[in-house]
Amino acid sequence: MSDSINTKLTEIRTESLYFCLENRTVSVCDTEINLTVKEFDIFALLIMNPDRVLTYNMIVDLVWNENLDYYSRRTINNHVSNLRRKLKVTPETPDYIRSVHGIGYKFNPKIKFL
Repeated sequence: MSDSINTKLTEIRTESLYFCLENRTVSVCDTEINLTVKEFDIFALLIMNPDRVLTYNMIVDLVWNENLDYYSRRTINNHVSNLRRKLKVTPETPDYIRSVHGIGYKFNPKIKFL
């Protein structure tokens, strides 16, 4: 008798993007993107809340579980910058992450999901 877990995966797909929360995988244009743990956690937070602006405080609390300070904001900016660079596999690849100046980030809600 097999003890397989029969649960549905949390997957999000667009024309060029594939995201799976449980498998911690992200692909763009059929190319798997290697993300660090924190990059994946930030992207998961953004993509799972596409209509919501996530403040620096929220990202630090939910990803790092610590209070916001000057270096935390810089750390978030660096991680998001690296994440954007990795996700931009072609010039036509949409910008998945939008900055909300002085507040935080959000997932680009104009990308159509399949």
